[in-house]
Amino acid sequence: MSPSAIRSTAPPLPVPERDLDSEPFWDALRERRLLLQSCDACARVRYPAMSHCPYCVAREHAWRQLSGRGQIYSWIVVRQAFWPEFAAEVPYALVTVDLEEGVRVVGRMDDVEVPAFGLPVVATYVDHPEWTELRFKEVA
Repeated sequence: MSPSAIRSTAPPLPVPERDLDSEPFWDALRERRLLLQSCDACARVRYPAMSHCPYCVAREHAWRQLSGRGQIYSWIVVRQAFWPEFAAEVPYALVTVDLEEGVRVVGRMDDVEVPAFGLPVVATYVDHPEWTELRFKEVA
């Protein structure tokens, strides 16, 4: 059976849980934009979204659009699905990316079997029925 045939019959991927802090992040992904919180007090960008800055504990923040460009800091290849919804997805690479704006984010890597440390990447977006997923691909 081809991978596309497996994917078409696989259950949909779970919908991530939204909360008041993460709502703008998920809405921006749906618009194919990468939006993260930036602390008004110390100016550091943070991920994931949270109510207080993890660096200075300030509550005030603004949402900042990021370039989506960066390089791979770390990665793993997922070869075993722990939930049935992911059975048709394995294997896939999960990467930690240092973005140009100085924040580290996590996402899947498209079109690569084994990523490389320091590899330049750019954000891409994959639409699911109820949400949009942040992924990365190698910069051409």
